[in-house]
Amino acid sequence: MRLGIIITALIVIISLAAFGAKTDEDELPRLIQHARSARIEQQPGLYTNIAERELKLADQLYSADDIEKARAALGGVVSYADKASDAAIQTGKDLKHTEIAMRKMSFKLRDMERKLTFSDQPPLQGASDHLEKLRTSLLARMFKKRK
Repeated sequence: MRLGIIITALIVIISLAAFGAKTDEDELPRLIQHARSARIEQQPGLYTNIAERELKLADQLYSADDIEKARAALGGVVSYADKASDAAIQTGKDLKHTEIAMRKMSFKLRDMERKLTFSDQPPLQGASDHLEKLRTSLLARMFKKRK
């Protein structure tokens, strides 16, 4: 009797996890469309969220040894991080949150880089360096002297 309940519970948990993964995969294009049409004050947070999701996807793809798709997702990380940074600098909104997110994503890229073969590391190194430059720009904007 208990074994039947445990098996049923496991099936429900696995089904929910599979459904949740598919929903997250379907949600990204809608989130991207929403970010494009959102007011500029909302864009830093939205684009940061998209970049973080792309990074998670890239990590999963690198772990699955799907290098080409992982590099495409990595390009999305850089692209959406650029958009988040540009919107934050332009509006002066969410500067701190965006800078913290860039730092965390840069650390994650460096961790991912250590797991890969030497020939697969340069794109991750380049992306990490790019995010560090974005962080520097955000920090410069945050601590800009006012006249």
